[in-house]
Amino acid sequence: MSANSAFHICVLPGDGIGHEVMKPALDVLRRIEETTPSLKFRFSEAPAGAEEYKATGKSMSDATVKLAGEADAILLGACGMPSIRYPDGTEIMPQVELRFIYDLYAGVRPARLVPGVPSPIVGAHEHGIDFVLVRESTEGLFASMGKGVTTHDEARETLVVTRKTTERLFDFCLRLAQRRKARGKPGRLTLVDKANVFKAFNWQRGIFDERKAAFPDVATDKLYVDACAAIMVKKPWDFDVMVMENMFGDILSDLAAGLIGGLGMAPSADIGDTHAVFQPCHGTAPDIMGQGKANPTAMILSAAMMLDWLADKHDHPPAAEAAQRIEQAVDDAYRTGLKPMEYGGGDGTATISKAVMTALG
Repeated sequence: MSANSAFHICVLPGDGIGHEVMKPALDVLRRIEETTPSLKFRFSEAPAGAEEYKATGKSMSDATVKLAGEADAILLGACGMPSIRYPDGTEIMPQVELRFIYDLYAGVRPARLVPGVPSPIVGAHEHGIDFVLVRESTEGLFASMGKGVTTHDEARETLVVTRKTTERLFDFCLRLAQRRKARGKPGRLTLVDKANVFKAFNWQRGIFDERKAAFPDVATDKLYVDACAAIMVKKPWDFDVMVMENMFGDILSDLAAGLIGGLGMAPSADIGDTHAVFQPCHGTAPDIMGQGKANPTAMILSAAMMLDWLADKHDHPPAAEAAQRIEQAVDDAYRTGLKPMEYGGGDGTATISKAVMTALG
């Protein structure tokens, strides 16, 4: 693509506070656009989520799915409402549906402790926390989503792991470790599994050994998931890039967010070979929606992740520089003493947004 072309962004605000955190992220992107001559955006907004399901019977219309597929990237707020569910009792989750529709197999969950944000881990600010947890996002136990079988006497869900997805996932993570090493990080990949119990994970370990041979500059190791959880709350600074099965990653990514101040500080992405969705790790928080209390930081940092991915995919250095500018603006804003309401402070959506925009310049 031409450096002067506009990136087409599909915007799905979703439900609850999704709309409230999306606006600050778009404001940041528009400021970036104003101050970066070679970086332009075209935003197309569409409905998706529980409220859309309530109104139409579908979480996303065919037109929304088509729009998402045609866009350069998808920016999503938060979807789902506890009071609105499918007939089988499960939640409305278009963010998960998009993973299967567009084969978004790499769930990328960065955990970086922003200056001034409290962590429950002793020594966190002295050592720093800066790792990326990657969960496989289309297989594992989630492959059984909507397909489980229940009877009066038992319930069964099936874990599925394929060679094709496993190879792509490991290659993705090895390349990510390489990119981080080039930016001054350790450049180490840890495989997290339960290979001492399940054959599927032993089988995956063999594929891991095959794929890492093509990346001799990346250090690797293997760790059982229970031991990993213990180390995460003792010495999270020991990790750089971690890769794991879907359900393990679903759980440990929330633990990772807890290490860096909460879900309101945790961005994420679901990435495939051609498409990607960027969204905060938090949910729709219906208990605070409409009150101006939502923390937009994770949404803003997800927008930065989107720029970094677009830069890598399209060889567009200005987008990568813009991503770093946004991260730096967030750091600078929090250094002024911002304290979001989610961890006991008094700063809401407007105050945090204004601080980031001021730091961005």
